[in-house]
Amino acid sequence: MASIICTVTNDLTYDQRMIRICTTLAQQGYTVTLVGRKLKQSAPLQQHLFQQKRLYCRFTKGPLFYAEYNLRLFIWLLFQKTDCICAIDLDTILPCYIASKLKGTKRVYDAHELFCEMKEIVTRPSRYRLWKRIERFAVPNFKHGYTVCEPIAKEFEKMYGVKYEVVRSVPFRTDYKSQKPKVKEEDTKYKEQEFSNDNPSTFLLYQGAVNEGRSFETLIPAMKQVDAPLHIYGDGNFFQQTQTLIHQQQLEDKVHLKGKLKPAELNGITATAYAGITIFENNGLSNYLSLANRFFDYIQAGVPQLCMDYPSYRKINDEYEIALLIPDTKEETIAEGLTRLLNDKELHERLKANCLRAAAVLNWQEEEKIVINFYKKLLG
Repeated sequence: MASIICTVTNDLTYDQRMIRICTTLAQQGYTVTLVGRKLKQSAPLQQHLFQQKRLYCRFTKGPLFYAEYNLRLFIWLLFQKTDCICAIDLDTILPCYIASKLKGTKRVYDAHELFCEMKEIVTRPSRYRLWKRIERFAVPNFKHGYTVCEPIAKEFEKMYGVKYEVVRSVPFRTDYKSQKPKVKEEDTKYKEQEFSNDNPSTFLLYQGAVNEGRSFETLIPAMKQVDAPLHIYGDGNFFQQTQTLIHQQQLEDKVHLKGKLKPAELNGITATAYAGITIFENNGLSNYLSLANRFFDYIQAGVPQLCMDYPSYRKINDEYEIALLIPDTKEETIAEGLTRLLNDKELHERLKANCLRAAAVLNWQEEEKIVINFYKKLLG
């Protein structure tokens, strides 16, 4: 069978989308290698059906990191025997393009988002111009690819004339109720006098990247008006600012930053949450057109959620009604939405039941068929 190399800039441990895709391809008989970065704090690699490779860089962020990592990745790719190189997002696309041209191998683009339209890019003109030049040069040269939702696929076709498949970031079908997650005592015990909700262990959950554009500037202060604690599982480029916001709002006893967990551990905790949160600022087309991993993770765990009324989410919610949609990320809007989920028990139970129904359809065992057919057509 053919061999495939997939390239990312993270350290592999927490990339659930790539773990799923690479596992599926390995099960089909392909020799698959997932390449990422090695950090000082990187956890030991977990065993998977596919191979894994980490590249160490002296620089850990900013332009120097991207320059060093792309150079190291390019050199490493040159010495690998492979039939296909898959660039994951724009930050690895150049070395994948050049190496595939020199080696005469097939190449694929897996776009998790509209990279240039993320808030941290689009709001910084010089950074935007650089990445946009790379995108305009590289993407038209990747005739084969896939992305996470139909609106983003249409944007790529409109901008560059490429017709990409849609592979949504849905989780494996899992019986969460049979899992017994190890949850620290302080994760579920709260002083009843602080929260008047009927269940003192009720908590709200945000899981995923703690990045710019995820509305922490309004979510954190909104929690002053919400009668339940919030747990945030994840890390990212807005983590320290989020810590500061929690301190400024004097919410240390109510909003808890839990850091990253391995996917299997996080899945069990997700199933114990009362409701999840999927919100993005409408600041950059990438957020507006997004279809986030956590949206499907909550569904699969049977957890209702507060979610943005953006096109991809609205389309699925119209079919299944698994979330309470809100029109904006204002502090009052978020607080009102979360309070309604907490107080309207009939709504919560209906959304929960609908999640369980949707989970039978929106899962990786169904979605992986698209990936399998894509690579069969490309590589045989």
